[in-house]
Amino acid sequence: MPLIQRKKPPSPPPEDLPDDDDDPQKKSHHHKKSNGGADKAKWSCVDSCCWFIGCVCVTWWFLLFLYNAMPASFPQYVTEAITGPLPDPPGVKLKKEGLKAMHPVVFIPGIVTGGLELWEGKQCADGLFRKRLWGGTFGEVYKRPLCWVEHMSLDNETGLDPAGIRTRAVSGLVAADYFAPGYFVWAVLIANLAHIGYEEKNMYMAAYDWRLSFQNTEVRDQTLSRMKSNIELMVSTNGGKKAVIVPHSMGVLYFLHFMKWVEAPAPMGGGGGPDWCAKHIKAVVNIGGPFLGVPKAVAGLFSAEAKDVAVARAIAPGFLDTDIFRLQTLQHVMRMTRTWDSTMSMIPKGGDTIWGGLDWSPEQGYTCSGKKQKSNETRGEEGESLVTKTKPVNYGRIISFGKDVAEAHPSEIKNIDFRGAVKGQSIPNNTCRDVWTEYHDMGIGGIKAIAEYKVYTADAVIDLLHYVAPKIMARGSAHFSYGIADDLDDPKYDHPRHWSNPLETKLPNAPEMEIYSLYGVGIPTERSYIYKLNQSPDSCIPFQIYTSAHEEDEDSCLKAGVYNVDGDETVPVLSAGFMCAKAWRGKTRFNPSGIKTYVREYNHSPPANLLEGRGTQSGAHVDIMGNFALIEDIMRVATGGNGSDLGDDQVHSGIFEWSERIDLKL
Repeated sequence: MPLIQRKKPPSPPPEDLPDDDDDPQKKSHHHKKSNGGADKAKWSCVDSCCWFIGCVCVTWWFLLFLYNAMPASFPQYVTEAITGPLPDPPGVKLKKEGLKAMHPVVFIPGIVTGGLELWEGKQCADGLFRKRLWGGTFGEVYKRPLCWVEHMSLDNETGLDPAGIRTRAVSGLVAADYFAPGYFVWAVLIANLAHIGYEEKNMYMAAYDWRLSFQNTEVRDQTLSRMKSNIELMVSTNGGKKAVIVPHSMGVLYFLHFMKWVEAPAPMGGGGGPDWCAKHIKAVVNIGGPFLGVPKAVAGLFSAEAKDVAVARAIAPGFLDTDIFRLQTLQHVMRMTRTWDSTMSMIPKGGDTIWGGLDWSPEQGYTCSGKKQKSNETRGEEGESLVTKTKPVNYGRIISFGKDVAEAHPSEIKNIDFRGAVKGQSIPNNTCRDVWTEYHDMGIGGIKAIAEYKVYTADAVIDLLHYVAPKIMARGSAHFSYGIADDLDDPKYDHPRHWSNPLETKLPNAPEMEIYSLYGVGIPTERSYIYKLNQSPDSCIPFQIYTSAHEEDEDSCLKAGVYNVDGDETVPVLSAGFMCAKAWRGKTRFNPSGIKTYVREYNHSPPANLLEGRGTQSGAHVDIMGNFALIEDIMRVATGGNGSDLGDDQVHSGIFEWSERIDLKL
């Protein structure tokens, strides 16, 4: 059908049209009309999102272009222009000195830094065979988070593989050279060792599944047996030169366990005999070793948080607790990590004897400004009394419910014992049963009893964790112990549960061996916490760090509900240094053969600019792995040096003073 269109009326001839240029009123009206049309245009939310994404993409591609276009020496050129000439890397320096590879080197990674890959999984993990679930890009966390949590969790009854799932440690140097792209762990040390002739024939990464209890790595994967065989092979193929062992973080405790296991008779141990360590190990160079545990482990097991998570919860209240798309972040983290038995290896050991009680701690008087706290009262020019803002800190109170409790005199604290409190089934949030965290088994009565006990020292913390996390602690009690041995010759200490506790075992009979404790200092490190009850209706975790407990005074160590001491940001100095500073120093009941021990501290110095990356003088727990001074010390030991070649002890903290305050029978 033909379209019928209405004809427009004919336009007037041009000469009949008025000239706008000659009419100021018309010209003004036309200008306003055009502006009004522009004002009516709206900027939608979609436009804002597209603009933002576009800016991010353009910036990213521009930076990527610059990164690929600029010469490799450009960051070094800029850094040297700012800070002056950079020193040679340790590998280059020692090569110029003529040092070469000598002793085989064994690396033992710590918790979370080793890669894990999938060998068998559920349907939701199709396509992930031998893909990294831990380490690398962590892409599966974003694509299928609940599936990832399921495959990273262990069986809650056995502490081993769940049915139908096998997640295993990545093998080789690539297992822990980088944690994620661009984030090195062992890579810098490996590269420097390569400068003086090291390669895979005389370097070995003793990777293991860091989620398992130490003895279970042998039960399931025979990891301890493979470590023993590899060390023996490397020693025999390198002219009989003994190995230098370099454990980091939890790997320090893992190797303590290994040294007892390898000497113990089969089937419980490796059957190497009492002289195996003396024959095969030159030195154990521990980096950031949590010999006596870390308070951070208590916070992680108690409320699935530490300082950084607590601050995030304070900035965005309820976000990490809210059931968004049925993904309660902290609850799933707690459910997953409470199946990892290895986390219990880092619960503080030695009780109140080591960590202090209600009214004392070894670090008493420490201030975060570095000044000594002599008194909380000073005198002015006129002689009047001036009370300083800094209050004495009771570091021995690892958990306090309320700032007033943390600061109260011991006589003012009225504890109501929680150990006999009846647990109930009534819980504030019924959705908690969808994400098992054990708190729904406590009931309101049990939760209230925990808070009414008010304060927990290192001794009480063990009972607290047995109350709030009975399943993991029941498994943990079979694999770990946290006390101090009265008689190290008692046969009960032959059980594997004691082997990773240096206060319940003897060092091997290897008088020529050396033990080093290398760690960073100068960074505030978590030591004790102020807690509160979590009143959020969305939360399944009833306790959280009280981030409002804060003091602005520069000398104060209380920041966002956490009391800090000197350390490497994860391990306090007390835990990293005490054994080598006192308990193993000379011939003691813990070191009957008199193995020489050395304490080497590295004062933290942050990078001068962004182009330095994580810096070459860092004392942080992981970043110290790129510290040039530490790497040089390790390389000198690996090339035949000993403690005196390094300059013996190197101390910046109060570790020797604090160690003397601990009354431990030696």
